[in-house]
Amino acid sequence: MKRRLIWILIIGGLAGLLVLPLNPVNNLLLRCALLACILGVWAGVVLLVWRRSIVRFCCLEAVIILAVLFMLGSEPPDPGQLRAHYEERLLHYQGVAYHWGGESPRGIDCSGLPRRAFRDALLSCSLSEASGIAMWYFLKHWWFDASARALSEGYQAYTFPIGVSGEPINSMDYTALLPGDIAVTADGIHALVYLGDDEWIQADPGAGSVVIQNGRADWNIWFEQPVSVHRWTLLGRLGESQGR
Repeated sequence: MKRRLIWILIIGGLAGLLVLPLNPVNNLLLRCALLACILGVWAGVVLLVWRRSIVRFCCLEAVIILAVLFMLGSEPPDPGQLRAHYEERLLHYQGVAYHWGGESPRGIDCSGLPRRAFRDALLSCSLSEASGIAMWYFLKHWWFDASARALSEGYQAYTFPIGVSGEPINSMDYTALLPGDIAVTADGIHALVYLGDDEWIQADPGAGSVVIQNGRADWNIWFEQPVSVHRWTLLGRLGESQGR
């Protein structure tokens, strides 16, 4: 009976890990469910084979390795590498369908686009630089998601204003902007990301997908709304070193 319950725990957890990621929305309930599935599978496997000494040894080693990985590196990820990964991931989502509350390749919304692309970049940097700090930031961004308004208000110290606000995108001065900067409309309901060369990428509910347009030459209703521009805090050092 006990063995059957363990198998139910493992199979149920695996089923959850297969089904839950199909939902593009990332919210607290789904995050908790995903963690519960991971813990369920892990606990079930450990209980199933715990009597074997090699399993106990491997579990101990896994804990030690994870602890070491999170202790590697005491500095945030290199801003140049992080920005490069971020820009690459933004372009990766071009054409993805708009989905309110979504932040995945199966559907994404306006604030989900910069959040997911930046989180992807943090994960890439954590692996390429063996940076535990980058992994910690990745997990923080996964757990504490933020709306467009929250990004404009500096939620969790994710972003900071660069001093550009009050003008619409189609007429504002782009001199202070760097690729990856986030423009949030004055009402806090929409976000767009600057790519450089006057181009912007956004998950546009009107177009129904992630699109790239020229903020000067192309027409879009969001280009006519007053915005404030913000930069990811982890990219601030790069912007300061480049000047404005």
